[in-house]
Amino acid sequence: MQEHCFYCIGVLDAHLSNGTKAAPEPAFDNKSFPLFVTWTQARNGELRGCIGNFSAMPLHTGLREYALTSALRDGRFAPVQRKELSRLVCGVSLLTDFEDGDDWQDWEVGRHGIRIRFTDEQGRSRSATYLPEVAKEQGWSHREAIDSLLRKGGFRAAITAQVRESVSLERYQSAKEQATYDDYLHWTNSGSH
Repeated sequence: MQEHCFYCIGVLDAHLSNGTKAAPEPAFDNKSFPLFVTWTQARNGELRGCIGNFSAMPLHTGLREYALTSALRDGRFAPVQRKELSRLVCGVSLLTDFEDGDDWQDWEVGRHGIRIRFTDEQGRSRSATYLPEVAKEQGWSHREAIDSLLRKGGFRAAITAQVRESVSLERYQSAKEQATYDDYLHWTNSGSH
């Protein structure tokens, strides 16, 4: 539902306005889902923040929390500033259909998101994930996606066939919607909510 994206944009807009705007009230069901909120730059699709949760949580609180967390506290990026909000796209991914993979290749590029668990070279348990669209957008093969996830998750040693075979893989699907700030303004001005 695009309303999920509009809600996230409204929450971030209110937060960045320093109290001059009120956060919107959610106008959708409060079902529980694992979810991710993603912010990208509209002009080039570059990532500005993406954080979520694999534990099902009520949409009202989950989207409010992760709209702000992904925009302001994704450690890979500087926090989103007020002046850039109008140039961002908000994506909301509701995760579904979790299944254990038989091996590191047991998933379909463009259809499945993947979460891997592995032991790093120091013997620590690690994990990392990519949403379903990431491998396809990057043009990655299964091997390139798994190798990238291992690096993302903190594996620093050489990645060998044995390392890939030791990976535990869980695949999932998602329902993803996106909206721009202009979409949000049109929606708020039309009284559609």
